[in-house]
Amino acid sequence: MAYFLRKHNKKRGIYLQVLFSYRDPESGKPKNKSVISPGYVSDLIDSGIPDPITFYSEYVKNLNDEYRFRKNEEKRRLISERPALRYLGYFPLAALFRKLEVSEQIQPLLITRNFQFPMIGCLLDLICARAVAPCSKLKTAEDVIPCLWDGSSYSYDQVLACVEFFGKYYEKIIEIFTRQTNEYYELDTSSTFFDCTNFYFEIDRMDDLRRKGPSKEHRTDPIVGMGLLLDRNCIPIAMRLYPGNQSEKPVFREVLDDLKRQQNITGRTIRIADKGLNCAQNIYHALSSGDGYIFSKSIKSLSEKEREWALSDRGFADIYGKGNDSQKLRFKIKSGVDEFWYEYTDTNGRKIKFKSNEKRTVTYNPALARKQKAEIQKEVDKARGCCLSQAKKSEYGDSAKYVTFTAADKEGNEISDKVVGRINEKKVQKDLDCAGYNMIVTSEIAMDEMEIYDTYHRLWRIEESFRSVKTQLDARPVFLQKENCIKGHFLICYLTVLLERLFQFKVLDNKFCTEEIYEFIREFRVLPVTKRQAINTMARTPLTDYLENRYKVRVNNYYLSEKDITNMIEKNF
Repeated sequence: MAYFLRKHNKKRGIYLQVLFSYRDPESGKPKNKSVISPGYVSDLIDSGIPDPITFYSEYVKNLNDEYRFRKNEEKRRLISERPALRYLGYFPLAALFRKLEVSEQIQPLLITRNFQFPMIGCLLDLICARAVAPCSKLKTAEDVIPCLWDGSSYSYDQVLACVEFFGKYYEKIIEIFTRQTNEYYELDTSSTFFDCTNFYFEIDRMDDLRRKGPSKEHRTDPIVGMGLLLDRNCIPIAMRLYPGNQSEKPVFREVLDDLKRQQNITGRTIRIADKGLNCAQNIYHALSSGDGYIFSKSIKSLSEKEREWALSDRGFADIYGKGNDSQKLRFKIKSGVDEFWYEYTDTNGRKIKFKSNEKRTVTYNPALARKQKAEIQKEVDKARGCCLSQAKKSEYGDSAKYVTFTAADKEGNEISDKVVGRINEKKVQKDLDCAGYNMIVTSEIAMDEMEIYDTYHRLWRIEESFRSVKTQLDARPVFLQKENCIKGHFLICYLTVLLERLFQFKVLDNKFCTEEIYEFIREFRVLPVTKRQAINTMARTPLTDYLENRYKVRVNNYYLSEKDITNMIEKNF
């Protein structure tokens, strides 16, 4: 394609035309298009151009130079705006999304709005983009989604509209995914694991959702709380967002009530949570709902008589390691059954008192005891130094819990104008005595103490899920302001974790850890070399071997055909 000068020999003389030559996209044949028609050479000489042919030949040369420069700039821009490597490691998540058949369930919600782009496709692309390269919604729209192998193209405004819409209905979307997950993978709600975390926002003003409260990172910024519920097999089944200034304890009850109502769960469920959710009202709610519970309990919060039993050496059984560690003591364990009274005040101010037939299991871990004692001693040493230097109370930090602050003079007589700190030796000794001890309380008195221990300690899966949201998925910082957009952002993170967990437990049979899975998702990229062939840039791993041997997808091939990639994306796990 180029510009050229045509010289027609006519009766009046030579007639000049500047034409553009190109190939017709439909017929594939070359065609010419007129750009300008200067006219006859004789007329041009009369108009003041001494050598029209040389003049317009130079004009055509300039047009061609400009055309070549423009084409080179377009090529250079295409290379810089869209990297050659394309993401493909997300294909198991996309396959699971399609297998759950949530599109038909979500479609009725979309009737309320007349969106001019595929909303469900955009949601899937946002989930895949969050898994392969978490970043802001702007960069996701411009840099990540276009680099998904089968990703579509969305404007930043369309991405925000999608996030805001699904954030508005986030509880319904989670309900749909939970129902469809149960349909295809049979969720086990005979026991459920629940925990809460929060995410801080570096903003000056609070709003209805982002409120100041106790932060997990010990910050003073406004926070948003998140409660997460897993089934017995550690598959996410519910998520709830709540203002940061609200207690997480009632969220536990609300999420479970909603889950039972939405999923029509009538069987008995054992509720499992850590000591932060262990309160009389949550125990009463579990028992009155026909459920059971397994909660941890602080040894330090026990009455003196109960603590004496817990710390006594009597009744402990030694648990040793396995294999090479068969001679190494892991921990000691004992348990006892008794009736315990609980009391709380309801929302109407009435005191509710009840008793529970409860099994209490105590463990002592020597390694944990050494670690905790070293930490206590470190805080006490810091507190002593602050007391000797008469430091301000704000300078004590966490060590202030081991200090009693009183107003006193040099002789120790109490006055009101000077505050001094003294080490609380009773508090120090109490914490040293309790170091290494943990207690689990449960309504399941027939359950073996080791089964109680193992069941409770599966709570680490929730911690791992939170860690995935905060680290692998970079849930924070959140570059969004509207409440529904914020909810939509966390919904996308939740759905990404759900699909990753299904991939881990249902497809890979829990043979690979979360870090290995995210490494595969992010490292599996391909370089298209022709329209029908791409080069696989990922190194071979045990995970790729497992996928290839078990599911016959050619993830280890160096050359991947268009058919190979289509088979991956359309794979029905």
